[in-house]
Amino acid sequence: MAKSELSIFIDESGDFGPFKPHSPNYYVAMIFHDQEINISENIKALNFQLENIGYPNHTVHTGPIIRKELAYKNDLMENRKKIFNAMFHFIRKAPIHYICPKINKAECEDSEIAYIAKLSKSISNELKRNYDYLNSFDLKIVYYDFGQPGLTTVITSIFATLFTNVEFRKVQPAEYRLFQAADLICTMELTKDKADKNQFSKSELEFFHSPRDFKKNLYRQLEKKKL
Repeated sequence: MAKSELSIFIDESGDFGPFKPHSPNYYVAMIFHDQEINISENIKALNFQLENIGYPNHTVHTGPIIRKELAYKNDLMENRKKIFNAMFHFIRKAPIHYICPKINKAECEDSEIAYIAKLSKSISNELKRNYDYLNSFDLKIVYYDFGQPGLTTVITSIFATLFTNVEFRKVQPAEYRLFQAADLICTMELTKDKADKNQFSKSELEFFHSPRDFKKNLYRQLEKKKL
């Protein structure tokens, strides 16, 4: 009998540096995909859309799309929105789910140890809340780019403690659309918190129009994918 497998793609937003009022939270998005459910057609449709926009084989980075940075600094708003919408609707339509634990760094002592302790508790609580579902799979494969040593320590220790039959694989963002999807989740959860406080930046106002429009037209659809 074939083993059931759950893929878990992880990305983060923020760092373990000093608290800053304009960026108080640290987010960890985890996307879950049951490997028995084929998403190749969803990926094919996303790739087709990106190619039609003029971005074949493109690695999508949501934050820079919104802020008009890096690869998108010379792009028109129309094209940036098309790229964003392609990834957003890929997540909305694909048979995947997510969680996004977070911490407020203002509630921590200003040290990496304090961040790790609080983040570990936040992630552990979210995973325990969904323990029966996650543990129903014979194998859990965790994909992360190991970009932040603190988070690497947290996720490896928590998954190894809570579950048996866990594998960890280092990935590059360009290799997996679901890793890029986790990047979008981080940005959207951060943007939701800013919308709740009516603290949109100029770039966010230009891209989403208003906090109300963002929550009504986008976030309301996205949160249906929460595990």
